[in-house]
Amino acid sequence: MGHEELFEQLKQAIIAQDEDAVLAGVDAALAAGVEPKTIIDQGLLPGLNVIGEQFECEDIFLPELMQAALAFQAAMAVLEPKIKESGNAGPKKGKIVLGTVKGDLHSIGKNILKLLFETSGFEVWDLGIDVDLFKFVDKAKEVDADIIAMSALLTTTLVGQRDVIEALKGQGTRERYKVIIGGGATTQGWADSIGADGWAGSAYEAINLATRLVS
Repeated sequence: MGHEELFEQLKQAIIAQDEDAVLAGVDAALAAGVEPKTIIDQGLLPGLNVIGEQFECEDIFLPELMQAALAFQAAMAVLEPKIKESGNAGPKKGKIVLGTVKGDLHSIGKNILKLLFETSGFEVWDLGIDVDLFKFVDKAKEVDADIIAMSALLTTTLVGQRDVIEALKGQGTRERYKVIIGGGATTQGWADSIGADGWAGSAYEAINLATRLVS
């Protein structure tokens, strides 16, 4: 079986949310001598892109999205150690501090975004959910982050994103970081109104946005 056929099988296995098929495809690709990073870039991520589009169009819903994410995560558990062993992880694009703002307990989208950031070459510190504004600020300072990425799915928690930016201004460190926001309650208009450096309507847009901001 050629490499292109292997990549297509992996893509379709992710789209089908079939973890067993994904792991079998990863094993087959590794046995065929395909580099782990190539398996991710040409097999897994194209499938995840389709899943993201299907979710945005409401062709699939949260359970299917989660199942695909779990299949992807299982594949990464196999591939990441091999990338580290080979020393081919490549230079990191940048450092990202990521979290869901204070009062918001949603984590699924953030967890998928963390995986995508990491496979796209970023170093990520995931602060989790219900994150206090000073935890964002302090962690960004501690790790010398390039980007602070905040999610909010509830309109009642949107102010948490604004508060982090105001805290950075108050400390005189606003220019030190790029601040990006996303989540179901957010819009480009909200991002503009609070002075964020960017807004992403999906995890895939967030990857492109972050890459642009650090390049």
